[in-house]
Amino acid sequence: MTNKGGDRVSVRRTAREERAAGIRTAKGSREENDDVSDERRTGARPKRRPRGLSVAAVGEAGLRHIADLAAGDPEGITLVKPVEGGWLVNVEVLEDHRIPSSGDILSLYEAELDPEGSLLSYRRLQRYKRGSGATGEGGPR
Repeated sequence: MTNKGGDRVSVRRTAREERAAGIRTAKGSREENDDVSDERRTGARPKRRPRGLSVAAVGEAGLRHIADLAAGDPEGITLVKPVEGGWLVNVEVLEDHRIPSSGDILSLYEAELDPEGSLLSYRRLQRYKRGSGATGEGGPR
């Protein structure tokens, strides 16, 4: 390309402009170019995978769900684990407060959440005395 003075000028397009123009680049994938073509043909934007929740956000969601459903005060989150189709969150709950506190009865609850953090199911895995020791993944066994 030349400017008004006849000098040769380099024109550099951005990758986005090249995709919008349907130009295939070495970095551009076939899928990206196909998505652009689909957008021009149908007017629909290509589907993008939604950003998932962070581990901390999933843990907090599981804790809130268990706090709403279980009869007791949540002590803490003991496990947040991605599984097929969502998340598993284990929460330790104080079910029976005793004096001294070493006599407290705790329970371990498991909440199964979908990828967005909505509750699918929950269950109490076990009850135990405070200080009985952790022997399994996600809490005492």
